[in-house]
Amino acid sequence: MSLADQIFVAMCRDILENGTSTEGEKVRPHWEDGASAYTIKKFGVVNRYDLSKEFPAITLRRTAIKTCTEEMLWIWQRKSNNIHDLNSSVWDEWADENGSIGKAYGYQLGVKHQYKEGWMDQVDRVIYDLKNNPFSRRIMTNLYVHQDLHEMNLYPCAYSMTFNVTAGKDGGRPILNAVLNQRSQDVLTANNWNVCQYAVLMHMLAQVCGMKAGELLHVIADAHIYDRHIPLIKELIEREQRPAPKFSLNPEIRDFYRFSPEDVVITDYATGPQIKNIPVAV
Repeated sequence: MSLADQIFVAMCRDILENGTSTEGEKVRPHWEDGASAYTIKKFGVVNRYDLSKEFPAITLRRTAIKTCTEEMLWIWQRKSNNIHDLNSSVWDEWADENGSIGKAYGYQLGVKHQYKEGWMDQVDRVIYDLKNNPFSRRIMTNLYVHQDLHEMNLYPCAYSMTFNVTAGKDGGRPILNAVLNQRSQDVLTANNWNVCQYAVLMHMLAQVCGMKAGELLHVIADAHIYDRHIPLIKELIEREQRPAPKFSLNPEIRDFYRFSPEDVVITDYATGPQIKNIPVAV
């Protein structure tokens, strides 16, 4: 069965059984009807996925791999902060009249900084170092730029990636590992979405840098289940678990900026039914 399913179910059960309720506290999120959106939360959830063994898409319900890939590329490849560059309505709530979400996400990855090698943005620096200084312990990105927070329509949730390369076994290709840090996560709507996004990113970076994808460590400071999501989660985690899908990338792509969602191939992805009309707290 899918290891991603097992991790997801164990995490949800731990939150429901051992988490802390925010009911009665002063909380920022609210429901569409104006009611406060309370949660059951756990501090410091850490999940580890070995991408060399399986692609971490849950099978309890379907995760839209190509759609989440497009969103990841919108941020990491296009470095955009405008929803008009994205074929999705996920970010509409935070966009202004021009479609901008402010100096958030893709904007920060596109800002150029001066390094010894010249002016680069964060993504180009990661790729440069993975190719030229792969065993450096300084290969990372950061979206949580305090001086720009007042110009962000939302603060970044998944805010940093730290990449770490280990030697391949028996002289094989080096292994690309990474830590994804997230300050806050709505478990039902976003957990596997984010996991799959960054798993795809790691596979893409590994391919263009001559490596293999290894471990993705996902660290969530505040992993929470919203009050109106609790019955949905309880039903979801009791569903049948199936084998993980098969994943591959177009092997012809050797430039990160040439990847598209169509270069991601998912097969044998059998899942439970989708959950419709999930209420979203904003």
